[in-house]
Amino acid sequence: MITLPRKIYDRMIEHAKKGYPNEACGILAGLARSEVSEFFPMRNADESSISYFMDPREQLEVFKKMRTAGLEMNGIFHSHVASVAAPSQKDRRLAFYPDASYLIVSLSDLDRPVLRSFKIKDEMVAEEEIKIV
Repeated sequence: MITLPRKIYDRMIEHAKKGYPNEACGILAGLARSEVSEFFPMRNADESSISYFMDPREQLEVFKKMRTAGLEMNGIFHSHVASVAAPSQKDRRLAFYPDASYLIVSLSDLDRPVLRSFKIKDEMVAEEEIKIV
């Protein structure tokens, strides 16, 4: 299970909608592996409605901020603008952090975003519960 504060959930959804019609992305971090305390919105360097790629320089800056604050990455977030909130084949193939949660929000209905979280290891996917507090 991964725990998200309501304010971070709201920021993630806002970031995803702001990026629409392209996919949006970001990094989640916290002191504990399963408890998120920070959300770092990232620019989708692909500027695409079917894929995302985090800018490596921006990602390095976020990792430096996390290290300075004593945080560890506990999640990677991105949106799907026209499909369900489930990892695509590309998402599975590019899941390089087996300990991280992969949170995907579907914006196929902009008025009712659907957020789901997954653990992905060796391209195998297991859904996990999200607790919003």
